[in-house]
Amino acid sequence: MIDKLDNELRFAQDAMSLRAERQQVLANNIANADTPNYRARDFDFASELASSLSQGRVRNMALATTSDRHLRASSAGSSVHELLYRVPDQPSLDGNTVDMDRERAQFADNSVRYQASLTFLNNRLQSLKNAMQSE
Repeated sequence: MIDKLDNELRFAQDAMSLRAERQQVLANNIANADTPNYRARDFDFASELASSLSQGRVRNMALATTSDRHLRASSAGSSVHELLYRVPDQPSLDGNTVDMDRERAQFADNSVRYQASLTFLNNRLQSLKNAMQSE
């Protein structure tokens, strides 16, 4: 029974985790809008979600070690496989590639989509709860 519930909610869990990760990336871009030589980053949400779903879970990145004496561990942080650099529409003199209009629009769009995911998840949980209750 639990595995069926887990399968029902896996898509929402993966989508919301990736949306939260993207929100952090976009916020980082906005925070570094005045940093010289900063290059704006983002990732392809659709391909990352497809990759996450094909693997069954949001994957963890392994920590790189340069010595055998380093502790072995995995990071539960980032689930994104590859952050890409944005190609700027208009180059700046200081080498910064952050376009504030684009970043704000992407940030707002991602926020709305995250909120929509929460609403869909809430509705799905409510319908599952109603289906399990006896009348």
